Amino acid sequence: MSPLRESLERASAPALRTIASLPRAVPFLAVLALMVAGALIPGWGWVLLAVVTLFLTWLLVLGWPRLTSTERLMRIAVVAIALAITVTQAVPR
Repeated sequence: MSPLRESLERASAPALRTIASLPRAVPFLAVLALMVAGALIPGWGWVLLAVVTLFLTWLLVLGWPRLTSTERLMRIAVVAIALAITVTQAVPR
């Protein structure tokens, strides 16, 4: 394991323990609420979407070595959709 990955996992451990201690529905509902609020709030709502996109990317990076190629592809698709929604909100026509 590279030193960068090791330090990322070590730094992320407390936050992951906190998330793991919550009921399963709480992280899902928090992400869902932030996505809906970010999509509906004009102007600065994209900031909420960016937070969700960064969170999902962080989880993807942490889980990458343990994922199968299909799981990687599906999670990349979710991050790409979140990023597309974020950019669409941040840069309106």
